[in-house]
Amino acid sequence: MKPTPSQRRRGPRAALLALVLCSLLVPLAFIFDRAPSGYVTTDERRRQEVFVPSFVHVEPSKGGGGGGAVDPVPVHGVIQEKKISNGSTGVLRQHEQTGRNSSGVSAKPKVPPVPRTEPPKAVNESTQRTSEVSNARKRRGAKADEVENAKACQLEFGSYCLWSTEHKVIMKDSVVKRLKDQLFVARSYYPSIAKLQGQEVLTQEMKQNIQDHERVLSASAVDADLPSFINKKIEQMDHTIARAKSCTVECHNVVRKLRQILDMTDDEAHFHMKQSAFLYNLGAQTLPKTHHCFSMRLTLEYFKSPSLDSDVSLARKFKTPNHRHYVILSKNVLAASVVINSTVISSKEPGNNVFHILTDAQNFYGMKYWFARNSYKKAAIHVVNYEEMILEKLPKFSPRELYLSEEFRVFIRSTERPTEKTRMEYLSLFSHSHFFIPEIFKDLKKVVVLDDDVVIQGDLSFLWNLDMGDKVNGAVEFCGVRLGQVRSLLGKTNYDPKSCAWMSGVNVINLDKWRKHKVTENYLMLLKQQVKNNDEVSLRESAFSLSLLSFQHLIYPLDKKLTLSGLGYDYGIDPEVARSSASLHYNGNMKPWLELGIPDYKKYWRRFLTREDRFMDECNVNP
Repeated sequence: MKPTPSQRRRGPRAALLALVLCSLLVPLAFIFDRAPSGYVTTDERRRQEVFVPSFVHVEPSKGGGGGGAVDPVPVHGVIQEKKISNGSTGVLRQHEQTGRNSSGVSAKPKVPPVPRTEPPKAVNESTQRTSEVSNARKRRGAKADEVENAKACQLEFGSYCLWSTEHKVIMKDSVVKRLKDQLFVARSYYPSIAKLQGQEVLTQEMKQNIQDHERVLSASAVDADLPSFINKKIEQMDHTIARAKSCTVECHNVVRKLRQILDMTDDEAHFHMKQSAFLYNLGAQTLPKTHHCFSMRLTLEYFKSPSLDSDVSLARKFKTPNHRHYVILSKNVLAASVVINSTVISSKEPGNNVFHILTDAQNFYGMKYWFARNSYKKAAIHVVNYEEMILEKLPKFSPRELYLSEEFRVFIRSTERPTEKTRMEYLSLFSHSHFFIPEIFKDLKKVVVLDDDVVIQGDLSFLWNLDMGDKVNGAVEFCGVRLGQVRSLLGKTNYDPKSCAWMSGVNVINLDKWRKHKVTENYLMLLKQQVKNNDEVSLRESAFSLSLLSFQHLIYPLDKKLTLSGLGYDYGIDPEVARSSASLHYNGNMKPWLELGIPDYKKYWRRFLTREDRFMDECNVNP
């Protein structure tokens, strides 16, 4: 009997179905033949040529199966991550497969599993050390990034960045921040939604929500000022943004808008940084209101009191070269008082010290009254009106205003290694007023010039026994800056490019050698060449080049241990070094009498501050 056509077609179909079934069963059999999860067969380990450590068996918790994490284990120098899932089965990433069938039931192993053993103590210690090293590297990397960011910020904004980091305010107004984030996202989607046809209702709703957010944020800067219905507005905006995201829009338009908002935000943040740095510098360079009150009260009391002229014996001391004469340029009564008090207390022969304070006409009478009513261990104190001396004795072409020591931030780029980052250094140098000291004190042969932001902690009598040879200015050299590195600021004058810069603070001046080398005359000649405008900015900037060029080859290097600089900007000074230094120089913006001063360094200055004065209490002076 011949097969029907339908029977003839059924035969190939059965063969084809059997072939498909076999192709499915073979892979399944292969999968079922694998070892269960958490175990590695001996053959497979040899084949991979990678040592995989045995797992640590973790008993499930009694409460029913919370998972736990295990420390990473080093495998041939590579840290492999190991986790425990459901408290019983181990999973090793990249080296094992799950070994479960589609029904979720584990297949039986053909080969007995490798016995589980606890890792030896050495492995645990090695694991712990490796983990600690890895974490330490991450911390060092993060700290290095913070240091680089701080350096970059300091290069642009100065020591304001250091102060702002210390006084950083934590953002607490989370709701205001969320409103701003919603506003940014809505603004980015709005232009694209407005172009879509059929979305007029959504466009109007989004526009209304944007206006509502802008109105709320214009009146509220903190969470406490937000209206009571703000949560409803946030929910409405979330709903509107979700609808906008569900629409088909061109992504590049949204990305472009978000980038524009980001750029605007960066520009705004940079503007506020510049504004804050300006206000910080203004606060650092301006006499605080309390100090101004204090100076004015002293001036008023001077004119209300009887004559305070010094006696004849003290007047003779002012012109006698045998005494140890100190010169201080200052407009700050308390700062000058601390310098004198610290010098006298640290001196072995305080009665042999004579202090000449050069000040301006505004602070002259207040200074005179303060030092007349306060004694400093029989040291003689001579308050001089600098502006009056200038009008009487010095040429017309000279700065009439009293200038204190000038401080400069110097940025240095290496020409030999252009890839190195810019280096910043702080320099404190003589101002224009310092160059007229030999003309003001014509009877003296040697003086020690002290800045008013200096604290003396050791006896300076050895400075009077220095043999400086033919040198004029005994100063601490600062070879971090050489003249050749700042040639663009020095003009066309001849100089030695390898000469080091020097620092003011504590300077020994040989007035006889000064007059012999005609330093003041050379200074005036350079001043005529460099200062073309009469504005104060160009005049103060010229002090940098004039101080370095006028004393070229005339600097006698003092021991670097004599003065520790940087207490007005550097947070990283070792307290032990600060305590053991002969003198401390608060060069920088963070002066110790300001609120901006670095708290850890203020204590060295406060030790020598005169306390319990009624004028300080009345003016609320408490530096």
